[in-house]
Amino acid sequence: MKWSEICIHTIEEAIDPITNILYEAGAGGVVIEDSLDLEKAQLAQDEDYQLDPEDFPIDGVNVKAYLPVTSFLGETVAEIKQSIADLRQYAINIGESQITISERNEEEWATAWKKYYKPVAVGEKFVIVPTWIDFKSEDRDRQSIELDPGMAFGTGTHPTTVLCIEALEQYVRPGAKVLDVGTGTGVLSIASAKLGAASVLGVDLDQVAVDSAKLNIKLNKVQDIAKVKRNDLIQGLAPHYDVIVGNLLAELVLRLAEADVAALLQQPNGILIVSGIIRAKKEQVAQALHAAGLKIIDSREKEDWVCLVAVRGE
Repeated sequence: MKWSEICIHTIEEAIDPITNILYEAGAGGVVIEDSLDLEKAQLAQDEDYQLDPEDFPIDGVNVKAYLPVTSFLGETVAEIKQSIADLRQYAINIGESQITISERNEEEWATAWKKYYKPVAVGEKFVIVPTWIDFKSEDRDRQSIELDPGMAFGTGTHPTTVLCIEALEQYVRPGAKVLDVGTGTGVLSIASAKLGAASVLGVDLDQVAVDSAKLNIKLNKVQDIAKVKRNDLIQGLAPHYDVIVGNLLAELVLRLAEADVAALLQQPNGILIVSGIIRAKKEQVAQALHAAGLKIIDSREKEDWVCLVAVRGE
């Protein structure tokens, strides 16, 4: 099959919303080429995982998606361009968002992206390992999380995921009941289970993500603890949880607050962990959580991203 590669040159802040647009348009896979990842690799001088500078932009980020070549391709690309332009209405900086299109054979993109994905130490207790790499951590204090990213992959672990895992390490207690909203690959659900949670429910609106999370949970042998189902955020869920974690865009975190996410937390002192928030929207999100009956007890930042931890009191 022939595939069309659509490449959007943008900035870090716009990665997640643009990626969502591409998946909604029917993308068969996404690659994120971040110039910062190349800089980090060069500074680390890791001989085992050398990255080719020609695969990365000089600055900013390339978000590449793969769409099947059909008679509707032109209309789909036009809709993508308009949706990306519309992001400015939500005060999202999308940079120049220059778009280029080229043709690829299926074999080219189905395997080439794996060169970007390597074992990454996250937090104090984990190392995330792609399933196709034979890797054994020399650090006995770190547990491996094996991941097959399926149709969603990038050049490394995103800062928002790292922030969430760091917060989970601090706030998940043995026996906790955890809800993972927007589970994606299931990495936060897996981490919660490995941290001693008694039960974990991961939810995602995207069926591809649900299937991917189920696969990864099984790969990590935590299927007796972690379950996944398709769901629109917290709609229809019952009060049950000690910890709720959501690696989401700020707009979706605001929706959680409006949906009374605090009511799903068991008292006393249920914990909400939310990331995916750009620094410019930190105060807006914090105010919304406060209005929803939650108190911010912890704030963490990595690059341009923020993670907020809130508690529901008595």
